[in-house]
Amino acid sequence: MSLKLTDVVLTYPDGDGRITALDQVCLDVPAGTLTVVAGPSGSGKSSLLAVAATLVTPDAGRVTVDGTDTTGLTRAELTELRRHRIGIVFQQPNLLTSLTAVEQLQVMAHIDGRSASRARGRARDLLDAVGLAGQAHRRPHQLSGGQRQRVNIARALMNDPAVLLVDEPTSALDHERGAAVVGLIGRLTRERGTATVLVTHDPAHLGAADRIAEVRDGRVTDAGVSGPAG
Repeated sequence: MSLKLTDVVLTYPDGDGRITALDQVCLDVPAGTLTVVAGPSGSGKSSLLAVAATLVTPDAGRVTVDGTDTTGLTRAELTELRRHRIGIVFQQPNLLTSLTAVEQLQVMAHIDGRSASRARGRARDLLDAVGLAGQAHRRPHQLSGGQRQRVNIARALMNDPAVLLVDEPTSALDHERGAAVVGLIGRLTRERGTATVLVTHDPAHLGAADRIAEVRDGRVTDAGVSGPAG
């Protein structure tokens, strides 16, 4: 299981011309590792994540998800790929207010047509994995910001994805809760063997990474090894 971007170019219309959001970007994220993508606002971080998630098709280059080259896949095929192989943790949890924590996860399996009993067991296991076993029947308004983000992470793992993409997960959290969430993502990455990309603008979280990719002006200008993997 891995994620690989090869010579990816992405441009957007800009008046009579086009602006380059990603310029010959290469990124290789092996299974079981956490790559932190850092850079200032407007550098191309969000565009990189959107391309990796197959939500945006690049002008050129290749995106390979868990051994599947996504070039030329139909919209339906990309949707199927995302459903089974890509988990996305959005910046805001966007939990359904009427559902409990365990139901937030179960609905993912329901969409995929999986059995309710198996989904219930997996949902409880994942809530336990993110430290929320005792909060399974609480609704979003009964959870703290950090707890809601943990539900968000567990939900993204519900369909056992090969690739986990995480967008600014600590933007609404204080430093202590943010560090705990990033540490949790790193632990789950190694335990579950996902190829994980975490986008952040906060340099405080770089120490949790196995590798660091710095994005500036649409280019990956520096990539290095950090601490956990050794």
